[in-house]
Amino acid sequence: MRAGLARDDDAVRVGQALYRARHGGPRVAPRTVSRDSDAGAYAIQDATVAAMGAIGGWKVGARSRHHEPTCAPLPAIGLRPEGAVFGGPDSRLRGIEVEVAFELGHDLPARDQPYTVDDIVAAIAWVLPVVEVVETRLDDWLGAGPSAQLADLLSHGALVLGQRQAFDEAWLDLSMVDACLQFDEGVVARTVGGHPGPDAGVLLTWLTRHAGARGAGLKAGQILTTGSCTGLLFASEGSQVQAEIKGLAPLGLSFANSPQLAEQPASWRGGSHA
Repeated sequence: MRAGLARDDDAVRVGQALYRARHGGPRVAPRTVSRDSDAGAYAIQDATVAAMGAIGGWKVGARSRHHEPTCAPLPAIGLRPEGAVFGGPDSRLRGIEVEVAFELGHDLPARDQPYTVDDIVAAIAWVLPVVEVVETRLDDWLGAGPSAQLADLLSHGALVLGQRQAFDEAWLDLSMVDACLQFDEGVVARTVGGHPGPDAGVLLTWLTRHAGARGAGLKAGQILTTGSCTGLLFASEGSQVQAEIKGLAPLGLSFANSPQLAEQPASWRGGSHA
């Protein structure tokens, strides 16, 4: 919950409903999750993550260079290793985004003086490829507006972590990232410079201010992922997913076959959800 704000009992109620939906409970109607302001949606995020345990990272992104970023804290229990297998009724959408992420080597706590890009560079220890698995706790994801999706941790399901390598400041420029996504034997996306808000330094400095205002700050060991380089695509049940960002190690994950999986939307490619 944001520092200095009174307890928001409604946000807690909705956050707990979203938490239960992650664990087999009923999905939530978007109208009960939508809020008139981003602050209200972020309060629901805080309540959801408080029920789930420690924060393992953050997702941040912008729809374009000219839009304010949005973000969501990532539950530590949703950080999965390369090769993770997903399945069951919680694998409803099976949305896939290929992203560049960073691991912090030391804390960036809340402070009055704004952090600079130089501060961010000094704090990052590792760069790594990740795949975000996009899922929903809403009963009408396609019909939900941006406020409901923001409150639902920006449709975050899990983050699959690839191999770390030593950070180089050049990785903050996402404008020429070469990314490839493959489902089974077929390439479904190949992009160069496909990120809609490619200045990761801008995204991460914004995130330091935002996380500080929420009373959380950023902590050593957290993973900061910066939005999709390939857009959002949907895998079928039983799919093998392979992702590669040039200059980083490839990584994979898979979806098990399951008769319990709900029908997913038709394959669609759009901008980053973060």
